[in-house]
Amino acid sequence: MQNISVDELKRRMDAGEKINLIDVREPTENADFNIGGRLLPLGHIQMMQVDDIEDLKEEEVILYCRSGNRSGQACLMLDTFGFKNTKNLTGGMVAWQEKVGNSR
Repeated sequence: MQNISVDELKRRMDAGEKINLIDVREPTENADFNIGGRLLPLGHIQMMQVDDIEDLKEEEVILYCRSGNRSGQACLMLDTFGFKNTKNLTGGMVAWQEKVGNSR
């Protein structure tokens, strides 16, 4: 697991890079505000229900949550499941909204 900053992620998104974003928050949190990530709550990852992203094992996967804690846990779990390049969004959606606001 590595970390990625809000500034770096935003720069890469603005540049149009193909980015595999995974939102590990709960569905209600995702519905309130989302930057385009695929929803896969931490509880699903903890139960090893990761079939939906199995095809990303060899690719960079950037995970985020509200503050960076749950996504950090998710990164570590995915690493043990054989994912090769997980990154945790430092500060999560709290940091995103502070730096970028409510846009993508």
